[in-house]
Amino acid sequence: MFVPNRREFVGVSSALVAGAAARNVAAAKDDVEPVAIGLIGCGGRGTGVAERFLSNPGVVLAYACDPQQSRREEAAKKLGAKEAVGDLRRVLDDKRVTAVIVATPDHWHAPAAILACHAGKHVYVEKPCSHNIREGRLLVEAARRNDCRVQHGTQCRSTNMMIEAVKLLREGIIGTVLVSKAWNIQRRGSIGRGQPSDPPPGFDYDTWVGPATMVPYQENRVNSGWHWWYHFGTGDMGNDGVHDIDYCRWGLGVETHPSFVSAAGGKYFHDDDQQFADTQQVAFEYPGDGSVGDKPGGKRMLIYEQRLWSTNYPANVDSGVEFYGTRGQMFLSRRGKVAVWNERNQRVDIKVQPGGQDDGAHIANFLAAVRGKAKLNAEIEIGHLSASLCHLGNIATRLGRALRFDPKTEQIVGDDEANHLVGREYREHWGTPKSA
Repeated sequence: MFVPNRREFVGVSSALVAGAAARNVAAAKDDVEPVAIGLIGCGGRGTGVAERFLSNPGVVLAYACDPQQSRREEAAKKLGAKEAVGDLRRVLDDKRVTAVIVATPDHWHAPAAILACHAGKHVYVEKPCSHNIREGRLLVEAARRNDCRVQHGTQCRSTNMMIEAVKLLREGIIGTVLVSKAWNIQRRGSIGRGQPSDPPPGFDYDTWVGPATMVPYQENRVNSGWHWWYHFGTGDMGNDGVHDIDYCRWGLGVETHPSFVSAAGGKYFHDDDQQFADTQQVAFEYPGDGSVGDKPGGKRMLIYEQRLWSTNYPANVDSGVEFYGTRGQMFLSRRGKVAVWNERNQRVDIKVQPGGQDDGAHIANFLAAVRGKAKLNAEIEIGHLSASLCHLGNIATRLGRALRFDPKTEQIVGDDEANHLVGREYREHWGTPKSA
């Protein structure tokens, strides 16, 4: 992997991002190790993340990559990238690039990140890190094998309020945490009903579909619509709920997969083409060592609640988590709220400064890790464990039955139909993740 020295960096950055030359020279003088990045996926989220990257000293944007010509050209102009390309292999083949941002639709997250690891690039991958459980494991293995830093885009892991709140849980402020409950309650819009048509000019739909099996182009299947189709997305459990699921799991203190999943839900409100549930209640059980009572390592339960048609939510926040311990309760929300009660429901004063999820700190942590100066806060194994909860919850909801899961083999036990959804079918394509 090529990392330019100070003199080379000034020359490279001038060629890549003329508008950022002054900032880059200043960064070199400040002795900050330069990092050239490639943006893969130029939608609103991708360009927003790239902007935050560029606010850090020593960072330059080499590429804006997207199969939609208008998107990549607009992003390149806005962000100062010299090259706008439609094929991510152009980015990965460039030895000047140190790291990539993967902000594609979900079905490309793991394949793009795995290819990047094989090319020796560090990766900041948006959540969820995979479209299915098998892909997530392949990404973990690819990161390990190629010694790449892969950060999952669950920014709560780098948010001071969350770090301090979880520390209090570990110290036993509410006793032993046995149950945690996350909610994702908001009013999503309809995607309507569409019909297959030809893709618009400048849209390389074949590359956009990538390794997934081909389905006809349809306007509400692309751009923001892809979230709600089994083929491309992971529903809102994987889209937005994964944030709350991640710190719900973090505070609960479980560092493996659950063994039992039960779920109910479906489309209760939206009469449109979307396939994923707008209403879900999912419970995950972690048996631990089988012990019960106020002991570490015993049974735990994580609950996820979703309503995508409501603005009536607990504690006046659309997303949050409640932790139930043997000696109290904690409420925590990435919207910047935290509160603790003892076992008599009396409020407990805590010295935790409220604050919302911190994208900037998460990106800074990634850059520090790339430069060898920090450990990742949301290393890919962490991301895989949290994303897998979304996949398991969606499978159980989709099939309408409970599942038994083997955490070691990452297989659903005694249910071939459900186990088939642990992975997916691929077409022959250069992005197909056959192995790590």
